Amino acid sequence: MRSLLDTNLLAYADSADEPAKQRRAIALIRQHRGTNTAVLSTQVLQEFVNVALRKLRLPPALIRQRLGFYAGFEMVPVTGELMAGALDLHVLHSLSFYDALILQAAKVSGCKQLLSEDMPNGAIVDGVRIVNPFLAAQAPPAAQASPAAPTPRRPPAAARPAR
Repeated sequence: MRSLLDTNLLAYADSADEPAKQRRAIALIRQHRGTNTAVLSTQVLQEFVNVALRKLRLPPALIRQRLGFYAGFEMVPVTGELMAGALDLHVLHSLSFYDALILQAAKVSGCKQLLSEDMPNGAIVDGVRIVNPFLAAQAPPAAQASPAAPTPRRPPAAARPAR
């Protein structure tokens, strides 16, 4: 199913602190890459780079490699029109503006679902269902591995961010 992937999915793929979530995130990224059903927004990539630098402390070369990989996904740019639609969602549904912006990106790109653990699981906003991919009952089966997908990175314990 055509899905917009939220920042937390990309971040967990590179986070060794929660191995179950890391495995799940990698499996979903591979699945959606393999079926060409993944959509990202420029907002998601910007947030990923920030998390990768500040929390995960990934080296810039690895972040650049990830950006190259994610460039192969369909990308929704943040435009003035997208922000205006997000502002409407913010007002109508009492969402944070940034959550509304991700939902608006999903909506305009024709996604039926948004994969995110940061919003209410099962909620439907303007035709887009929010699915927490880390809840076992809601998670679709993992696809077979693809060699092009990100591989886990295990930073030294001293470099891991505290949670």
